[in-house]
Amino acid sequence: MSSTKTAPQTIQGGCLCEGIRYQVNFAPDFDFSKGCSTCQCVQCRKNAGAVITHLRRIEPENITFTAQKTLKKYYATPGIARAFCGECGSWLYWHPEKDNYLALAIGTVDKEDLLKYGSLLAELNVHYYCAEEIPGITDNLPGEKLEYDN
Repeated sequence: MSSTKTAPQTIQGGCLCEGIRYQVNFAPDFDFSKGCSTCQCVQCRKNAGAVITHLRRIEPENITFTAQKTLKKYYATPGIARAFCGECGSWLYWHPEKDNYLALAIGTVDKEDLLKYGSLLAELNVHYYCAEEIPGITDNLPGEKLEYDN
């Protein structure tokens, strides 16, 4: 199955051990051209175990956790939750608790939904903390590059 530009109404995902499962519901007018980013800060790099993180911004009321018995939160920065599975270690999202959004780790979306909707879910438009990027790795990514987070 190949990726399509047809917008999903829902997607599902979770952690590696399936102790955490979620469903995201998208409104018919959800703008997939905005809200997809990478972060290249050292905290996200260490948290994800990857050179960059790939995130999709969603509103908390649009995500439903169907299983969350192993959900844990870590606060490297006060007021900003990094949610992960306490069993398998999968990192699921980043949430500045004073704001009405969370940044869902794209890699936690189920394979079937990524194959079908990946080009919409993961279409990059902004890169954060490029002052900390690793030269030669992300130089040619499409989208706006911000030195820090704004």
